[in-house]
Amino acid sequence: MAVNHYENFPVASILLPKRLRRAVEIIYHFARQADDFADEGDLQNEERFTALDSFRNELKRIAANETPLTPLFQDLADIIARHQLPLQLFHDLLDAFSQDVLKKRYANFDELLNYCSRSANPVGRLLLHLYEEATPPNLKYSDAICTSLQLINFWQDVTKDYAIDRIYLPQDEMAHFGVTEAHVADSRVDKEWQQLMQFQVQRTRDLMRSGAPLGSILTGRIGIEMRLIIAGGNRILDKLEAVQYDMFRQRPMLRPFDWVIMLGKSAPFSF
Repeated sequence: MAVNHYENFPVASILLPKRLRRAVEIIYHFARQADDFADEGDLQNEERFTALDSFRNELKRIAANETPLTPLFQDLADIIARHQLPLQLFHDLLDAFSQDVLKKRYANFDELLNYCSRSANPVGRLLLHLYEEATPPNLKYSDAICTSLQLINFWQDVTKDYAIDRIYLPQDEMAHFGVTEAHVADSRVDKEWQQLMQFQVQRTRDLMRSGAPLGSILTGRIGIEMRLIIAGGNRILDKLEAVQYDMFRQRPMLRPFDWVIMLGKSAPFSF
């Protein structure tokens, strides 16, 4: 996922089989453009919804076996037919981006998980369909990995999200640890903030671990790709801990040396 929601998206990775790279790129461009409709520029909310609805209408044309109006969706129709991709997963992504336009706070973790089930999990499910590995156990593992990656992105981007009036930290958990929105507004890293973020990071790490068997189930280059994605997410969590959860001043990012560490941790897992 290259930016925002898609910082860990394996776009045209050299590890992806060549036969799948075009399909992955098309899915990425769909998600990237739709995400931009919800986030970027100075559009009014109604304009954002109109743009997202234009994507929904194109999906309806595909469902009706009609020719889409735009090149992106003509390409999308081709890969959907070629790989028998579920249309609902694309609708789920659009629903999540529409939610981003209006919903700025999350009362509890269940609300956040519900959002992740539409903003992140469809991407992993689409990839499994492309790989022809979309078994029920694999889908469950993938959901855990994708939700973890989405949460990691939230914890990285607390400052960036607050700049557009979004806080993804569950409000009930903020209150439990004595954290208020003033902590975010003031970039305040005190004991209360560190305890809250320690809790979030550990839960995210546990969730990632629950999906990690997928890295061994998938074989060949696809398996290596998945293990690198998992290692990358865990590396960001390590960096958050290392800076004592001060992502305000030291946003954790993957750098060249991190890839050496990640490669070392990407041997097939043993369970």
